[in-house]
Amino acid sequence: MKKILITGAFGQLGRALTCELGNEHRLILTDTFIPSDSHGFQLDITDRKLVKEMLPALELDLIINLAAMTDVDGCESNPDKAWIVNSVSVQNLLDFGQCPLIHISSDYVFDGENGPYKEIDDTSPINVYGETKLESEELIWATGERHLVIRTNVVYDYEPTTKASFLKWVVESLQNNKEIHVVTDQYNNPTWASSLAYVIKRCIELHVTGLVHWGDKDYLNRFEFAKQIAKVFGLNQKLIKETTSEALNQLALRPEKGGVDSTVLSAAIGYEPPSLADSLQSIKERFSE
Repeated sequence: MKKILITGAFGQLGRALTCELGNEHRLILTDTFIPSDSHGFQLDITDRKLVKEMLPALELDLIINLAAMTDVDGCESNPDKAWIVNSVSVQNLLDFGQCPLIHISSDYVFDGENGPYKEIDDTSPINVYGETKLESEELIWATGERHLVIRTNVVYDYEPTTKASFLKWVVESLQNNKEIHVVTDQYNNPTWASSLAYVIKRCIELHVTGLVHWGDKDYLNRFEFAKQIAKVFGLNQKLIKETTSEALNQLALRPEKGGVDSTVLSAAIGYEPPSLADSLQSIKERFSE
């Protein structure tokens, strides 16, 4: 049994990871906000003085860093905050955690010209979010220690308290008979939070270190993703309208052909990426329990 601190523990991935690890390890759940129905403690990992005071005393075996500023346009409009949250905070964990770190990164470290990407492909971020995530990786490698960075993409689930969820947005919009516009020119392999949580568990069990990629099986654009969601949840697909990234006029550029190739990690941990249809069906069945 390991003593594991999880940052950003009350987002969709944090909740899935808590379910996956909770029976086998002693978990210390932290976030900047603790929901009223949950148990954990507030920890702002951008506060270097606080991290220095708290982490050494905990005598941790492992830190899993899920905390991040993932609002891509928000990062573009406030790069200083993005740098502090996504990069400086990682340095704080490295300096005072005194244990291995598992860090979640993103396919946005690539330019999106030739995805899905392998671990050996050259990085070239095209927005501030991608730049800060790449810098966080570089800080980790600079330590020379045996940490683990997992690059993933479009992590989804359906949690009532989660704001940044494509799945939740699509389902609730269609349930309210609201027309939505979804891009056809951004491709990824969306990753179910429970799939990624299981992968993290296997990486812990098998002592996987270094840089790895994990995304689920299906490679498709956001419009096709939304249509799949509507199909599985029995919602009106006609409310989903095609659009382009240019038409949305988003502040930050998005990689068009993003996504990650999971081949290496899949073989290492003995786990095949699940299909989108199976994952969505599992989420739907959870609601009917």
